Amino acid sequence: MTLYLIRHGETALNAARVMQPADTPLSARGERQARALARRLAGVGLLALVSSPLPRAWRTAQALSAATGLPIDADARLQERNFGALRGRPYDTLGFDPLAMAAAPPGGESAADFEARVAAAFEALRLWCAGHAGPVAAVSHGLVIQRMLQAHAPADPGVTVPERVGNASVTRIEFDGPAARATLAGCMAHLDAESGDDPTALSGG
Repeated sequence: MTLYLIRHGETALNAARVMQPADTPLSARGERQARALARRLAGVGLLALVSSPLPRAWRTAQALSAATGLPIDADARLQERNFGALRGRPYDTLGFDPLAMAAAPPGGESAADFEARVAAAFEALRLWCAGHAGPVAAVSHGLVIQRMLQAHAPADPGVTVPERVGNASVTRIEFDGPAARATLAGCMAHLDAESGDDPTALSGG
């Protein structure tokens, strides 16, 4: 069973290193990244597509839907961690790393609650994959994918897990019953000079 786990394309707030409100859309570069991603995955025989309902992920999924003809299912468990009152604030002015904080920000989600939600999302994806006779794709967010790789899908020998999950990157998870492993992590080979990931952009938040 094969799952292609995709991070959404770039947003203007990713590039500006700002903690993102829920309604943040893709930037022009993010739209190009989404189209490049869709061209890459159009030929792998996807049978189903699910996405976080947040606009930046949903728009990325729409590009893949247009290339494959697949409808998009929404799963709120794939949403990025909720940083509550920190959303809209520049990351580099906070004086601490909110992406690593254990406590819940005001109006937001604690690390423990986020990790429990990601665990539930990953199990739902495993069961969803088991119901299809071919590869499926899920569009999500940087911290979600990072946590899935850390806690639920260790990388095969020789597979390098990047420190940051890049925009519009592809991670491939293989399931064998309840066991999962990453056979590809954070790959951005489909992005060219015009659509390439900005390594200084915020990954998460």
